[in-house]
Amino acid sequence: MLKKYKLIQSIAKKKGIIRPRDLDDYQIPREYLSRFYQQGQLKKIGRGLYILPNLDIDENFSLAQVCKSVPNGIISLLSALRFHQLTTQLPYQVWIAIPNKSHQPLLQEVSLRIVRFSGEALTAGIEAFMISGVKVPIYNPAKTVADCFKYRHKIGLDVALEALREYWLKPAGSLDEIWHYSKICRVTNIIKPYMESLV
Repeated sequence: MLKKYKLIQSIAKKKGIIRPRDLDDYQIPREYLSRFYQQGQLKKIGRGLYILPNLDIDENFSLAQVCKSVPNGIISLLSALRFHQLTTQLPYQVWIAIPNKSHQPLLQEVSLRIVRFSGEALTAGIEAFMISGVKVPIYNPAKTVADCFKYRHKIGLDVALEALREYWLKPAGSLDEIWHYSKICRVTNIIKPYMESLV
């Protein structure tokens, strides 16, 4: 029993958030997770999601939690803006992009805001970040700004404009990159006058 706990502890340290299926490769019966949870050696953070009780949790932890539960999702729009420090908004929901034909994910522990992308608008501009041991896909800053103009009716034009200004003020902010992603998102005519006002 102690040996199994040590192994589960090691898996949880490596993965950050552990699911029952994560034990399959180690031939450990899944019921050990609920057994260790009942003993207080693991903390349950959602349906089938466990962490070590002493895991450091920061403001981005919900992004890791969502990506562990929705493997085909990409952190987008307000949540990506917040992660990249391009907004003063504090979204209470996690904004996530999923493929057009994917089933609607349902999470009880975290409030989700789903947007559906397809083609290059879904696959372009994704970067991976490690958050609490979980690999989290997040759209890069330039793609996120372009997405904000595409979804300006959902998030507000003021938020999109703030994101564009904040992006431009960053040392790495390149309008060429914004232009590249605005073509993919088909918002060049909308974003062009705002970009011209910056230069």
